[in-house]
This record gives sequence, structure tokens and C-alpha cells, in this order.
Amino acid sequence: MSAKGFTLDNCLLHFIWANKLNSMHSAITKDANILGGEPVFRGTRVPFKILIEYLEGGETLGQFLEQYPSVTREMAIAALEEARSILVSQLK
Repeated sequence: MSAKGFTLDNCLLHFIWANKLNSMHSAITKDANILGGEPVFRGTRVPFKILIEYLEGGETLGQFLEQYPSVTREMAIAALEEARSILVSQLK
């Protein structure tokens, strides 16, 4: 039985959803004290725009990750997904 409609399954699903949402929105951070407020990968001083420049220049994600080992593949993918989501939400 559950208290107030909460079940273990509901709590687990909410936990998984909240963590996924949190991780997607936390890949990039912007702080005036880090590189003058340039958006960077959380926990690093690597600007997000460098990843975009690599990809625009024909380099691969793997090549970017080799040059910036403090950025994980998961962080880079989450940042790209977040950017895509923001862009798509702004389309009319």
C-alpha cells in the first residue's frame, strides 16, 4: 500500500526523470567569475563554444575530447542535447 498516492514505482520514476533533467541542464554553466561569464562545461574552464567550433570545422567529438580530457563524452552529449532542445523550443 502507499501513503498519499506514492508508490515505490512512482518515486523511482520521478527520481530517474529528475536526475535526467538535472544532468541535461547542468552540463553547461555560466559564472561571471569563470572566463568572464563565458558558458563552460560544468566543473571545467572549457568553453562550450569550442566544442561547436570543433564540430563546425569538421572535427569529430572524439578529437575534441582528446584535446579537452576534463570534458566527458556524457557532458558533451548532454550539452549538445541541451543546446538542441533550447533551439527547437524557440522555433515558431
